[in-house]
Amino acid sequence: MLAVVRRLAVASLCLLLSSSAQAGSPYSRGAGQNAPAAAVVDKVAKDEAGRTVTVQEVVQGPVTRDSYGNAQGNQYDLAIDGAFEGQTVAVLHFCLEFDFALPKAALKEKGFGVYRWVGAAPTVQELEEKLKQANQLWIISSTTRQLSDEHIAVIKRYFDAGHGVYIWGDNDPYYADANAVGEALMGVSMHGDLPGGQPVGIQQKGTGPGVRPNHLLTTGLESVYEGITIATVEQSPALTPIIWGSAGNVVTAAFERDGKRAIFDGGFTRLYNGWETAGTPRYVKNAAAWLANVERFGDKVTADAGKGGPVKGPALPSKP
Repeated sequence: MLAVVRRLAVASLCLLLSSSAQAGSPYSRGAGQNAPAAAVVDKVAKDEAGRTVTVQEVVQGPVTRDSYGNAQGNQYDLAIDGAFEGQTVAVLHFCLEFDFALPKAALKEKGFGVYRWVGAAPTVQELEEKLKQANQLWIISSTTRQLSDEHIAVIKRYFDAGHGVYIWGDNDPYYADANAVGEALMGVSMHGDLPGGQPVGIQQKGTGPGVRPNHLLTTGLESVYEGITIATVEQSPALTPIIWGSAGNVVTAAFERDGKRAIFDGGFTRLYNGWETAGTPRYVKNAAAWLANVERFGDKVTADAGKGGPVKGPALPSKP
């Protein structure tokens, strides 16, 4: 019995050391795993003095999953809840066919506030000033360009400084600004109009539909919804495909070079249609956590910073 207790004590100590290593990180224990193991469980044991103590043990094996096969619970997201409290996602929302209520609620779970410009671009000066207080920028394109070359120059400086940019387009012709910004930042574009409407699982053997295995963006995702009708992201050595649609086309791709991060996506319908289908809320939260670029900025972009972003200054006030 004493040997068993000692083993439990050692296991508990190892777990505490592991937890300590995670304490300064906004990422969850299963970061980068599509199919995470179960979290720790509490067990009751006796210590060497005979006292009843609770020890923690990591349980390897299956976890509770939803009807689409994804692990249930926010503990399987990329970031822990509240990790980015005080940080702001600025959104240039040009497509007026949906609001941003569902993504906003999901982002709030991780601590992100949202500041949106809806239907039209702000002045170049306002955009530049507000981005100084933003953790990252999301652009939701429409059928005609709203951003001038001067706006895009501001966005490029922001991106070149290491701040994350999510560029959302959709089926032709809903990628006017997406392509303009994508070309300026990364030399990439999207095109076309393919039917979607399907969940896709983990990609097998590097080909066909699916989500990329073992990437931070696909943490906790064994299945994800592709969107209704979607554009195809042109293949580029600058991009890493993240989601391949049911037709085998690249729907979502990530840029990660020289300390800079961006996501280029041809399926913004996921932000409002089929939201509760396969994995969209988790994917949106993972995307924001990844774009925060903790690997570059450290605790300057987490809840500990108490700022709106990696630039000194107050957070942007939340704006619907």
